[in-house]
Amino acid sequence: MKKPRITVVGSNMVDLITYIERMPEVGETIVAPSFDMGFGGKGANQAVAAALLGADVGMVTKVGADLFGPNTRANFERYGIDTTFVESVEGVSSGVAPIFVGPDANNSILIVKGANEHLATADVDRAESLIKNSDIVIMQLEIRLETIYHTIELCGRHNVPVLLNPAPADPNLEITRISGVRFFMPNETELKTITGMPVDTLDNVRKAAHWLVGQGVPEVVVTIGERGSMYVTSTSDRILDGHRVESRDSTGAGDAFIGCFAVYFVETGSVEQAMERANIYAALSTMRPGTQKSLLDRESLEAYMAGL
Repeated sequence: MKKPRITVVGSNMVDLITYIERMPEVGETIVAPSFDMGFGGKGANQAVAAALLGADVGMVTKVGADLFGPNTRANFERYGIDTTFVESVEGVSSGVAPIFVGPDANNSILIVKGANEHLATADVDRAESLIKNSDIVIMQLEIRLETIYHTIELCGRHNVPVLLNPAPADPNLEITRISGVRFFMPNETELKTITGMPVDTLDNVRKAAHWLVGQGVPEVVVTIGERGSMYVTSTSDRILDGHRVESRDSTGAGDAFIGCFAVYFVETGSVEQAMERANIYAALSTMRPGTQKSLLDRESLEAYMAGL
């Protein structure tokens, strides 16, 4: 089987993960049980997931001229990811993400974009040869909106499908300028922010997703936590059930879903088959702490699926 060729135009971060019993009140200092540090960022996580699952992956991103920059590049290379277009920015920090994980495995995240904010349209143009030979391009919202719009237009000229993960949600995202994507993949919170519609029930999630389709977005896949994911087009919608596991840390589960979905969609051409595998892969990622550290390789995933 030919390897999927996937390009990620997006972010990288260094994750600073604190496991907590509760958040401190204003002015309060409390002791947290443990701390971990690792490589993350939505774009980088999605790239690593795709690489672990067997894709040829190229990364288009910016790192800071600091201690984290060279290590981030080396981390990509460790997973076999093409770093030709991983470039550093002088005088700017790398992106960092302080993450707080509660005893229920849910998380709260802050991000400092740092060098990610400097990924510009000219950087995308320099990577055109990589992009135009891709089977799919993945993006998120941890980079400039203008860079995202420009990449969508470039992919359109080369007939390369785009998967846009609108995270973190930005109410300034212009829906009319993303109609060229193939897949739009928010979670429930992101869907609420972008549409301004309630998502407190599955029916309301469905209505909000259909609103996006009505605005010109061809296919919407909403991740809905342990319940799975919802697929909405102009002619249909359905929920693919989630896979139940004992979760420890849900950080990066959405990124696991997207990286896995991209690989299996390219291989099978089936959205629903890709979603089914991605539901399982995302669930399994929550059983271990961290983001990239929690991602399984293809052999491990398929061995697990063979036992279901």
